[in-house]
Amino acid sequence: MTAKRIIACLDIADGKVVKGVKFQNHEIIGDIVPFAQKYSDAGIDELVLYDIKASCDDKTVDYAWIESVAKVINIPFCVAGKIDSIAKVEKILNCGADKVSINSPAINNPDLINQIADKFGSSTLVVGIDTKDGFIYKNTGDNTKTQEIKISVLNWACEAAKQGAGEIVINSINSDGTKQGYDINLLKTVVNSVKIPVIASGGAGIMQHFKDVFMHANVSGALAASVFHKNEIDIKKLKEYLVNNNILIRI
Repeated sequence: MTAKRIIACLDIADGKVVKGVKFQNHEIIGDIVPFAQKYSDAGIDELVLYDIKASCDDKTVDYAWIESVAKVINIPFCVAGKIDSIAKVEKILNCGADKVSINSPAINNPDLINQIADKFGSSTLVVGIDTKDGFIYKNTGDNTKTQEIKISVLNWACEAAKQGAGEIVINSINSDGTKQGYDINLLKTVVNSVKIPVIASGGAGIMQHFKDVFMHANVSGALAASVFHKNEIDIKKLKEYLVNNNILIRI
């Protein structure tokens, strides 16, 4: 059995770490590199760094901070932010990232999933899916540019897996930042429909939420942001709690 992963997410806008609720009203939390180093030192399993405005502003993620992060951490990290070509993927991986995550670019060009997987391997590719009320969304970093796409989250998850995605992150917009728990029913449905790892995102508020999503949805990883940023949940204590509840976790 593969150990479950605890993943910290850094949403980035204009070079700063930010956090909002339901993908809106983002507040500045701090600087990218110190946050990344903090999580690496604290024992988080992976980091995900999303430039949430890149696709909305038609700009690619800033390569400089990718290189800076790679120099100070010793854990795997994934980068997202208008990664819409093979050349950009290659540049990001060469800057030190272990994976790339694509969301809006994959919706705009589904064949990009297959192209990246063929060139760099599925293990380097994550497909992020922002979802609300059963459908998928793109350009979610700016609520004035957000677009609902009339494709069900389940159909899109299955298509991403078929095209070669190594794993999928399900970002529940309705749950994001609410601290009321992950969308277990949705996650369970996706996990039961694809044969690749599924990561839960959106809604973590207490340690029990992590236990519940691992036990009841059988996701491969659980991603959180504000509860870690604001020290509401200690990563070491969270891992001890999960082990005590018979969940296989990396200590």
